Amino acid sequence: MALSPQWLDELRARVTLSSVIMRTVKLTRAGREWKACCPFHQEKSPSFTVNDQKGFYHCFGCQAHGDVISWMTDSQGLSFMDAVKELAAQAGMEVPAPSPREAQAAQQRAGLHDVCGAAQQWFVAQLASPAGKAARDYLKRRGFNARTVERFGFGFAPDDRSALKTALARFDESLLVEAGLLIQVDDPGSRSGAGKPSYDRFRGRLMLPIQDARERVIGFGGRVLEDRDGVAKYLNSPDTPLFDKGRTLYNLHRAGPASRKSGRVVVVEGYMDVIALAAAGIDDAVAPMGTALTEQQIELLWRLVDKPVLCFDGDNAGRRAAMKAALRALPLLRPGHSLQFVQLPSGMDPDDVVKSQGKQAMEAMLAAPVPLLDLVWQMERDAAPLASPEDKAGLKARLMAHADGIAHPDIKALYRREWLERYSVFAFPPREARSAMPARWQGKGGKPSTPVQSPEMTARLRQMTRGGTRGAFRDALAQAVLGGLARYPDQIERHAEHLLRLSISVPETAPVVDLLLQAAEGLEAGAGAPISPAGILPPPPDNTRFTFLGEGSDPDDAREDLAEAIALLVEKPELEDAIAAATARFDSDPEGAFAEQQRLRKRKLEIEERIGQMARKRASAPAAESKGHIAGDAHNSHGDKETD
Repeated sequence: MALSPQWLDELRARVTLSSVIMRTVKLTRAGREWKACCPFHQEKSPSFTVNDQKGFYHCFGCQAHGDVISWMTDSQGLSFMDAVKELAAQAGMEVPAPSPREAQAAQQRAGLHDVCGAAQQWFVAQLASPAGKAARDYLKRRGFNARTVERFGFGFAPDDRSALKTALARFDESLLVEAGLLIQVDDPGSRSGAGKPSYDRFRGRLMLPIQDARERVIGFGGRVLEDRDGVAKYLNSPDTPLFDKGRTLYNLHRAGPASRKSGRVVVVEGYMDVIALAAAGIDDAVAPMGTALTEQQIELLWRLVDKPVLCFDGDNAGRRAAMKAALRALPLLRPGHSLQFVQLPSGMDPDDVVKSQGKQAMEAMLAAPVPLLDLVWQMERDAAPLASPEDKAGLKARLMAHADGIAHPDIKALYRREWLERYSVFAFPPREARSAMPARWQGKGGKPSTPVQSPEMTARLRQMTRGGTRGAFRDALAQAVLGGLARYPDQIERHAEHLLRLSISVPETAPVVDLLLQAAEGLEAGAGAPISPAGILPPPPDNTRFTFLGEGSDPDDAREDLAEAIALLVEKPELEDAIAAATARFDSDPEGAFAEQQRLRKRKLEIEERIGQMARKRASAPAAESKGHIAGDAHNSHGDKETD
């Protein structure tokens, strides 16, 4: 159906935006505009405005913005054409006539809506009849009261191959087949669909209607009353012109309004889970239609909230479903939008939880979800034994493959960094202090005075630095920090995580970082003798001073300054990566990218200024001028300030 821009403008002009929004949102007059607390996110003070003159609404909090048509699609869950038709009816406008093909398709859909509506009425009547006693008993055992049964439209399909077909004989049989209510048997001897035998699809099942955003029945789900081998527990309508499994979420038309109040939407595995939660007073739940969550369903959820909560059963199937949903969402991630996960106790579904532990226990679980990033990490880490280097390398490869699937460049970079950090800490964890190092490695009294080094350690250090590692120490701060850690080895374990992050962001430092971590494993608790003699680790340039490198420094002050220097050293390359990422976004988001770049550059200058202060800290101390010690200004050695 071709709707011209002029016709749509006329529609917008005839409908007062505030009058449409007022039906579901309490608006307060504010000058020429209206104000309210935003219906798209939770807030205490109003930031949502409606301007009838300009014909748009806008939220200064979550940036929701649109006209009267987008209000109907975003807040009511209607399709574009359904929204247009509803608004046109209010405005007294006639929707332009469709083409002959579109008219035929619309007539067909109208006929299918009639068929599905009639089938729903018949299923409800059957539940109330003597034939529906077993189904009514099943509902009682599940604890569903009359209000819940009526609200969700429970019905019953008798165990008869032609009962529905006979009851709806007034409709053309082809419509019943197309609506998914009858199954037509292929007949090799027939040249057309006419004359093919058909029978009822749903037999001996408790029935539930599946409805669209306008509460029209578009399909059905049926559950057997008793689990039997070889019989599917749940059976849904097939895809039809009305019903598309991958684009439909069960209960969305009820959960949408509830979600706008709670600021949350919960995704469970099946429609019986949705109803169990609703019966317990949790109304913002939806479910996919018997398949893994699709990209289209994720987008539907993001129309309601930024971070839907997926709550799956506490069994292997539930864990697999959670992982599938997480991996499907990764390529779609965008700023502010993700998924969260709740894993129920082993062997329990939502109905079990609310019945055995109550609504409060369920709400407590939903209030503490696991972020998508954490779920993927946990699932991959626990997917298989990690008993060998090859196993651990496989974990890293899987995580990096998942990160590479993320389309948004900034989110991809952040996921890679976070997973690499966790992998490094997991694959190379700090170990408990072992027995004392060999005596030749230890100093007297644990004081960092005379360097003591084994011939084996010295040879290994020389071999590593001879292979090009010295080139990694052009940065004065990196040279000073690694030299400081060699001087105060009792600080290595304390800063192991930061060191691992450094080895990832600046790979050239990895060999010396590994050496320091290995050497620290053998230290006695409290041992403080230097583990690297002068001339093995490259020293900082001769024009730098740091308290943790001087003989006359107070050990406590030196250790405190060393900790700050390590934190700054790790932050520097991460800031540079973030600046590069912001610069790359200039074409798509110049204003936001510029603001982010300026903020990051300001922080980089602050870091460089602080490094300079630390390097100059001992400038007036006589001990710092001793021959062979480091002096000068680190800030000038590496302070390459950014220019616009």
